[in-house]
This record gives sequence, structure tokens and C-alpha cells, in this order.
Amino acid sequence: MDGLERELGDRVRIIRINIHDSAGSQLAPIMGVEFAPTFIFYDPQGTELWRQIGGFDPQKVRDTIGP
Repeated sequence: MDGLERELGDRVRIIRINIHDSAGSQLAPIMGVEFAPTFIFYDPQGTELWRQIGGFDPQKVRDTIGP
């Protein structure tokens, strides 16, 4: 995730939430997160485009945002 964040710079904003701490455990049900890790990709308007539970494929992010 860190490498992807460095690679894409200001094209994406990556926010990490620990669902095991106080704030994260309150946010998890609001976001519909039941399992960790869960990766959710939103467009600039805040619409969820996709979510992935478990393993993460950085290429999926690259493909979603395009060139």
C-alpha cells in the first residue's frame, strides 16, 4: 500500500482505518466493513466503485484510475 501511495502521488488518497481501535470500530459498521483487511475504492464524489476483502491487487487501483 505504501508503494502504491508513493507511485500514484496526489492521484489517490489512501486512508487506513484500524477496525480494532476505538474510532475504527465505530466507523466499520457505517462503512459496512466486517472483515480485515477490506479495501474500498471511492470516486472523487464519494461513490463506492468497488471493494475487495482479503488480498489486495494494486493493479486494480491503477486500472480504475487510468493513465
